[in-house]
Amino acid sequence: MYSTRMSLHTTIMVSLGDRSYPIVVGNGLLNGAFDLSTFVVGDDCLIVSNVTVAPLYQDGVLANLVGKTVSTIELPDGEAYKSIGTMQTILDRLVETGANRDTTVIALGGGVVGDIAGFAAACYMRGVSFIQVPTTLLAQVDSSVGGKTGVNHPGGKNLVGAFHQPQVVMIDTDTLTTLPDRELQAGLAEVIKYGAICDLDFLGWLENNMPALLDKEPQALAYAIQRSCELKAEVVAEDEREAGRRAILNFGHTFGHAIEHCCGYGEWLHGEAVAAGMIMAAELSDIAETDVARLRALITAAGLPTRPPAIAADDWMRAMGMDKKVQKKTLRFVLMRALGDAQVTESYDAERLQQIIGVND
Repeated sequence: MYSTRMSLHTTIMVSLGDRSYPIVVGNGLLNGAFDLSTFVVGDDCLIVSNVTVAPLYQDGVLANLVGKTVSTIELPDGEAYKSIGTMQTILDRLVETGANRDTTVIALGGGVVGDIAGFAAACYMRGVSFIQVPTTLLAQVDSSVGGKTGVNHPGGKNLVGAFHQPQVVMIDTDTLTTLPDRELQAGLAEVIKYGAICDLDFLGWLENNMPALLDKEPQALAYAIQRSCELKAEVVAEDEREAGRRAILNFGHTFGHAIEHCCGYGEWLHGEAVAAGMIMAAELSDIAETDVARLRALITAAGLPTRPPAIAADDWMRAMGMDKKVQKKTLRFVLMRALGDAQVTESYDAERLQQIIGVND
């Protein structure tokens, strides 16, 4: 079940003063190879996982928590369960086990588990410590880093949540060996995003190494995860609560979240919706068509969609109107000045936007 190879790992720091924490990336970190207990504040912890991931990796996490009293809870699997009701079950479990402010919540799973568990930790007793152990590529390169936690609301994606930074993010790349191909490809959308918004050299590396990534070649995956985390850590350190530059990390997400909301959470995976959303954002940007074509070719090479599903224009506008970047009732998008250079702006061609969403009306 777990790797017997010697563990080799890299540490990336998210620099946030007294809330700074390490992201540890490597293979073989589970099953006792990494002392996770040093990041557990007190003697007790609760592992939050789901019915798919827990049978695969929960024993491995337990082996990294020698000397701690550990409770567990398994959630149903899927974006459809990223709700206040599901979070309530975590809070109930914390109460049931007598958890106090010294208890640490450990999120073991993908982005849904990490977001819900982190939000529960942010709320319980007005905030307890938590640890991220992401097991999907998307969670490893994006949602586990930066302290965004929350749940979906019928009115929109991630509308209820809090900023709550983890104590540590432990990324064992061996968990990707059990990841279904579709979920690996969805995670690659967030990896591609980093190159598109702020690192053209990384974008070029992805173009050259996409076959290796799709084949789950360990060294290629390790580098893609490491570089993605480095780029996100840099942006988060500059703008923890998304008051400015951090919003560029939402490239493609205004359209992507609308796709998820309109289609029903889980019909399109988050990364699939973001992939199509990135192309829509690129088309709305004032950049050369050759740059749009280059991004489209890379997303296609990753096996991801470049066009959204059919959604009525009014539904597009209603869903995008709930985007968290909206200010004073004005839509704001993450658009590119050029490939590798993104900005948040409310200046865009409104007629062009209607053309882009109207194509699918």
